[in-house]
Amino acid sequence: MKEFSYLRAGSIDEARQATASSAAALLAGGTTLLDLAKCGVTAPGTVVDITHLSGLDAIAFDDQGVTIGALAKMSRVADDANIRAQFPAVSEALSLAASAQIRNMATIGGNLMQRTRCPYFRDPATFAACNKRAPGSGCSAIGGVTRNHAVLGTSEACIATNPGDLAVALVAFDAVVHLGSRQVAIDDFFLLPGTTPEREHAISPGEMITAVTIPASAAARRSTYLKVRDRQSYEFAAASAAVGLELEADGRTIRDIRVALGGVATKPWRARAVEAALRGKALDADAVRRASLLAVEGAVAHGANHYKIELAPRVVERAILTMGELV
Repeated sequence: MKEFSYLRAGSIDEARQATASSAAALLAGGTTLLDLAKCGVTAPGTVVDITHLSGLDAIAFDDQGVTIGALAKMSRVADDANIRAQFPAVSEALSLAASAQIRNMATIGGNLMQRTRCPYFRDPATFAACNKRAPGSGCSAIGGVTRNHAVLGTSEACIATNPGDLAVALVAFDAVVHLGSRQVAIDDFFLLPGTTPEREHAISPGEMITAVTIPASAAARRSTYLKVRDRQSYEFAAASAAVGLELEADGRTIRDIRVALGGVATKPWRARAVEAALRGKALDADAVRRASLLAVEGAVAHGANHYKIELAPRVVERAILTMGELV
């Protein structure tokens, strides 16, 4: 591992100033940073320790929703009674992520900044061509082993899947990321690869995540996170869905619906076409099945990942029917 200097930031402003250098990396839970360093993907010149900064681990509720500090641990947020009551999909997404040991260390801010688990990205010794690591070098995944790669939001430069669980739930419920002097809608915070796959987040040098706000809504209160994977624990999603549902007083008409996908796209994927097809309509199993197919509009398969185009709508359908108490 490359030698680095260590800075224990005394304030948020000091941490921001230190990270204005591209050679610096923030240390919070450390789980993502350690992973990338061990893979040889990152070698920071300076590690900026922010673990002790006060006020960044708070979970604060008001009538508008909840604001979660960037240093709040994943396990603590998942187990918070108010999160479980008002944002069950968020709690479930966190509980189904990683392992218990990692959840006890990893932070909310770090979770949002995690990098793809694409094996071509994480093995620079074997695969030199990776546009995320070395822009312009090519994409080793295209034409390679692609079972876990994305079918939505891809480009000729990159087909790597976003690995997040929490981010999927946050996108479904219109969360906002606080970057200090500005705020960014969560759906805009995650970037499509396009021709610049090395840039995954709408965050600039000198900025850091300080908190995430999730607006309160009836759909968020009646929500779930369904994750389908090859094994029941410590595994990334083959396909997942965060779904929230609000019904009219008649108990049959959909007043509001939120749908986002994970495991199938280059960023957490809001399925707005599914929402538009069902909002204002009667909750009906056949209608849900038809609308769920819209979740993969524009999907492009690359060999072995073609199954995701069939799997994703089924996950969406199952999640919606579960919230509608039709299964």
